[in-house]
Amino acid sequence: MDEGGGGGGAAAAGNAAGAAAAVHHNARSAEDVFRDFRARRAGIVKALTTDVEKFYRQCDPEKENLCLYGLPNETWDVTLPAEEVPPELPEPALGINFARDGMIEKDWLSLVAVHSDAWLLSVAFYFGARFGFDKEARRRLFTMINGLPTVYEVVTGIAKKQTKVSNGSSKSNKTNTKPSKQSNSNSKPAKPPQPKDEEDSGPEGAEDEDQAYMCGACGETYANGEFWICCDVCEKWFHGKCVRITPAKAEHIKQYKCPGCSSKRSRE
Repeated sequence: MDEGGGGGGAAAAGNAAGAAAAVHHNARSAEDVFRDFRARRAGIVKALTTDVEKFYRQCDPEKENLCLYGLPNETWDVTLPAEEVPPELPEPALGINFARDGMIEKDWLSLVAVHSDAWLLSVAFYFGARFGFDKEARRRLFTMINGLPTVYEVVTGIAKKQTKVSNGSSKSNKTNTKPSKQSNSNSKPAKPPQPKDEEDSGPEGAEDEDQAYMCGACGETYANGEFWICCDVCEKWFHGKCVRITPAKAEHIKQYKCPGCSSKRSRE
């Protein structure tokens, strides 16, 4: 649950134990563990992007040592660490709230993102060890994990830069294909364009042409038929479902601002 962080170590222990039990009984393959990893990662990405205002408020430096947990249902929780020793699962970085007011916000979020990446990997390979994965299963798990951008890459915007390709398209192309600006609401949203990266050229750029644009919230790539919307301020693309915008709602939006840009303006 991502409401009311700081709900106590017992809640964190319950979440961890319940999640571990679920994976233990239902998941035995690298693919099962990867699905758990992807869901926990999605929850953490939400906390550090679309839910960043709520996350910031819950990380009150006046509270005790707090941890950020990504949960298997793609939500997040800021609370005290598990009281159980040793814990059912590896624990996230402790005391993320203490550094909040002593750092620039974006640097603090980046630091939390780095620790979250380390925690996600530790949980995934904890399950791998617990289920007795052999060398091939561990390699398969790592390959699937490595196919996703890290939380740090999503939070800092590096993931977006890595998806740029050399396809000769111009910025004007982008504005002509925004999903939210289509006059015909019955037509399918256009695929988010892949802007030109002046640094990429030659064979490497050609290899990247098949890479899809990444969502600024969850970091996942574009899939055919999905509804996307572009922020008119930061020009990042988002899954409609990640920012709670439907195609019908988008038709009535003259200028769309993503949650991150909206929260920045409210703090100015």
